[in-house]
Amino acid sequence: MSGDGQVRSHWFDDDAGPVVRPYAMTRGRTTSAAQHRLDLIAVVVTEPDAGDADTDPTLSPEHVDIVELCRTAPQSVAELAAELDLPIGVVRVLVGDLVHAELVHVTRPVPPAELPDESILRDVINGLRAL
Repeated sequence: MSGDGQVRSHWFDDDAGPVVRPYAMTRGRTTSAAQHRLDLIAVVVTEPDAGDADTDPTLSPEHVDIVELCRTAPQSVAELAAELDLPIGVVRVLVGDLVHAELVHVTRPVPPAELPDESILRDVINGLRAL
């Protein structure tokens, strides 16, 4: 009970408004087919032919938000979670749905271990200067 004698639902937060549990957004799923590629720095890009996500009845409002955010500029999974104020796990599942629907694709930055060693680059520069 609240101070004014009314019964408050446990699904309502006075500051935030109605609360939707994260598993409701993902329909109870905790993984997606594309989840293995979706680390925090994976970059999500809306497909050019994605069309208008607002008119797709199979997409949740969160799906539409992701498509629209990534249409403006590619976003990392971490940026999407922060922008939408959603847990990373939920964003991974939602992005996985969008990848499966071919509305977005995911790219990964080159891991530091795969970048050329700085000493090799210096040797190449020195070799070019010697020419």
